[in-house]
Amino acid sequence: MFKWAILFLIISLIAGGIGLSGISTIAKRIAMVLFALFFLTFLALLAFAYLLGSAFEAGRTAALLPFLA
Repeated sequence: MFKWAILFLIISLIAGGIGLSGISTIAKRIAMVLFALFFLTFLALLAFAYLLGSAFEAGRTAALLPFLA
């Protein structure tokens, strides 16, 4: 998804440099939407990894309690 966002950004820049403002605007909007989707997916996966990491840490701590007593 990030690759497609970069591709549309490059298309937008080239079209803007040539003077095709309509194509440049459309490509820019597509690039922004794809990047937003990529970023939101990244944040969701980061939050999931954080929650999963704390769950593993809690499980490891609970497993050690009988040995400490």
